[in-house]
Amino acid sequence: MAAYLGPSRALSDVVISPSHSLLAQSQEANEAKLSVNGDGFGIAWYGTQNEPGLFKDVLPAWSDSNLLSLCHHISAPLFLSHVRASTEGETARSNCHPFVYGNWSFMHNGQTGSFTALRRDLEASLPDELYALRHGSTDSELLFLLLLNAGLADHPEQACKAVIRQLKETAKRVKVPAFFRLTCIFSDGERLLCFRHASDGKCPTLYVSRTWMDDGVVVASEPLDGIAGHWDEIPPDCLVSFNQSATTWSSGSIAA
Repeated sequence: MAAYLGPSRALSDVVISPSHSLLAQSQEANEAKLSVNGDGFGIAWYGTQNEPGLFKDVLPAWSDSNLLSLCHHISAPLFLSHVRASTEGETARSNCHPFVYGNWSFMHNGQTGSFTALRRDLEASLPDELYALRHGSTDSELLFLLLLNAGLADHPEQACKAVIRQLKETAKRVKVPAFFRLTCIFSDGERLLCFRHASDGKCPTLYVSRTWMDDGVVVASEPLDGIAGHWDEIPPDCLVSFNQSATTWSSGSIAA
């Protein structure tokens, strides 16, 4: 996955053009659990509306000419993009990332151990209005809804803490191992936020560069130019937030 915040630029500058672009990673990822990510793709971008535009499909990213055309012709100051290798949920458009609600967009790499055992209790914790938004069957979409329910809009750091704690407590209650690997990128249309957490300390990778792309910040699961020295690793157990100027960022602990 990859996201951008800064002066408006074509989506293709991140998704397609770099030597190790997200499109390249869909066929040959270097640091992911699976090297091929061909179970769908999605892009969410913020333009003139409060809510993000959204395009996603179940085709492999490298075989969809619509994706290539859109990325060359859409420019935006903030966008998120994801290619999927399925771990939970069938290959369906409703299971492709990013997920959106109102002005929020969200995407996730990782896995939720014993998800079948956890799912019923976690879904039952959602109020009716959020449960009605549950269109797919992935742990990723459910994680997004849990974060919204925990107060993501008002207190992102506390919401992340609360959901990590909820996952652990639910696993204990239903008597399954608490095994979670979570690397997430999300946005409210103004900020770009991300965090990594893993119960076993092995978080899926996430990097940030504020110099590789002029005047903007890029967050990606792997360095898009293939040069590790141009990127810094996002630290685990911290919620990192980039503002619209893309020159400053803040972080806070989400360890629960």
